[in-house]
Amino acid sequence: MHDAMMKNRSEALGRLSNLRLFKEFAYINGEWVSEAGSKPIPVNDPADGSLVGTIPALGPEHSKMAVDAATKAFPLWAAKLPQERAAILRKWFELILENKEDLALLMTLEQGKPISEARGEIDYAASFVEFYAEEAKRPNIEGVTSHLPDGEVEVWREPIGVVALITPWNFPCAMITRKAAAALAVGCTCVVHPSHETPFSATALAELGEQAGLPKGVFNIVTGHAPDVVKPWTEDARVRALSFTGSTGIGRLLYNQCSSTVKSLVMELGGHAPFIVFGDADIDRAVTCAIAAKFATSGQDCLGANRMYIERSVYDEFSKKFVAATKALTVGRGLDDPDIGPLMNDKAIAKQTEHVEDALAKGAKLLCGGKVHEAGPLFYEPTVLGDVPRNALINEEETFGPVAALIAFDADEDVIAMANDSEYGLMAYVHTTNVSRIYAASRALQYGMVAINRTKVTGAPIPFGGMKQSGLGREGARQGLEAFTEIKYVCRDFA
Repeated sequence: MHDAMMKNRSEALGRLSNLRLFKEFAYINGEWVSEAGSKPIPVNDPADGSLVGTIPALGPEHSKMAVDAATKAFPLWAAKLPQERAAILRKWFELILENKEDLALLMTLEQGKPISEARGEIDYAASFVEFYAEEAKRPNIEGVTSHLPDGEVEVWREPIGVVALITPWNFPCAMITRKAAAALAVGCTCVVHPSHETPFSATALAELGEQAGLPKGVFNIVTGHAPDVVKPWTEDARVRALSFTGSTGIGRLLYNQCSSTVKSLVMELGGHAPFIVFGDADIDRAVTCAIAAKFATSGQDCLGANRMYIERSVYDEFSKKFVAATKALTVGRGLDDPDIGPLMNDKAIAKQTEHVEDALAKGAKLLCGGKVHEAGPLFYEPTVLGDVPRNALINEEETFGPVAALIAFDADEDVIAMANDSEYGLMAYVHTTNVSRIYAASRALQYGMVAINRTKVTGAPIPFGGMKQSGLGREGARQGLEAFTEIKYVCRDFA
């Protein structure tokens, strides 16, 4: 078995055109770091369990080393002209695109997502670096009309200092660049902890960052298990901001741990997106958008549609067409570019099983799918549940997988109430051709982002984030710079 896994590993990595991008090390103060004597963490391809590589299981002492390096590098990086930082970020952007195929391959090997989706994520990741390379050059001093007869008032935005970035496994490139590019643009230095399940996208970005000219200590990657790496950062007063993407439960934990040092926080937490189809909607368009909203990244997306509310007058039509489209989805290894790849781990499979069994026990109908796919133990059939009761677990928890729940509704006020009846508030989807209903629903839905008659809405120029327990702050756009800067008010005497 071990020999077969090693053979699969060598064959897959043999597709890389630039082997320098595959790093089985952490990256601290411009050096590639391992830990002699410690047990490395295996990283496996979820499609077949084969070994992709190993990473060091670093701990608190390396977390401190990274903060030491970032603290030392901060004054020089912050003092650079904005144009100098912009030029380095621009070069980083160009290198990411030049190495797109290799980065996509690494991502598919460690994360499992279809290769076309991985390529799309590399483009998405690069777009944040390009956007913030441009924002780095914008003036950051704001003149304010003085309230004093003998004073002149200015408001400055200055870099906050060392920032900690904790990123998830489902978007292992884009979640790093969305955070790091903004922080680096304003003059902050970064300590980064990627998921131990998908570290190679992060270390590849560090390699390209070094080639682009990021100085030692400015961008550090500390690999290992999150409690060992991240907790020291939450307690270190030198780390002035923390940005996290992940579950609401872990977000609450980090929120509490950061309280003693009063850090600036950005948290993109769980989502439980409602997908609402009114009776006047273009049903064919709604079905196409619903497939994209539910099954992208094999359903492992915080923006994924979890609850689909369909007006009763079109419920049967939508259901029939949606089930047919779901059955047509292909399932397989990411390198074969199917519609649905493997889920990340056993826990993800267990959650699909739990939600399906719970819904069926409470009266839902299984319209298609409903079990582990024959492709392997981490593949789950694209599944549709009909007539899902309101007390089903899938209406309360993120499924984070390829299981869709259909619920009929009769009145506008009912569906808005059901959609808002959640601790989450990240993304909502609405399909209707009624202009008044568009505005009424957009206003009433308690979600940070609302998509009308479409699925794709994200991008570097927009403020990404949620309401309620889906997070704090925003990423992307000008708003993405705010958590990484301090406002300084300067009042000067005319004399």
